[in-house]
Amino acid sequence: MQKEQEFVRIIKQHEGVIFKITTMYTNNGDDQKDLYQEVVYQLWKSFETFRAESKISTWMYRIALNTALTKLKKSKRMGNSVSINRVVLEQTENYDPEFEERLKVLYAHIKQLNQIEKGLMLLLLEGKKYEEIAEITGLTPTNVGTKI
Repeated sequence: MQKEQEFVRIIKQHEGVIFKITTMYTNNGDDQKDLYQEVVYQLWKSFETFRAESKISTWMYRIALNTALTKLKKSKRMGNSVSINRVVLEQTENYDPEFEERLKVLYAHIKQLNQIEKGLMLLLLEGKKYEEIAEITGLTPTNVGTKI
């Protein structure tokens, strides 16, 4: 029972990671929910093998990105769009229309990138360093810098 409680705690603590990736790689709310569930399932399957050699968020990003890319390959979708309606988490109190508009423009540009580049931009915007992005994506830090 303790394993399940720890897993739920980690998911709740880092659910923003999953939400951002599933929003970036889906076209609508239903697809986003399906991908969210698939990511959580994949995290659960891998939970026992997590050895804490990296940060938990790094591990989660890696699994979430790989799951999203695998699902895209299987469905052979091209030109995915981003649902802008729920991009900003829990910001109703601090709503800033100018910020929201700039965010929409940013996401519109990101959606034009290929699937790998979307992930790189998402991680860069999260403030991840090239070394951590490399660890998550499996690229070299030099290759990450070149692609960015």
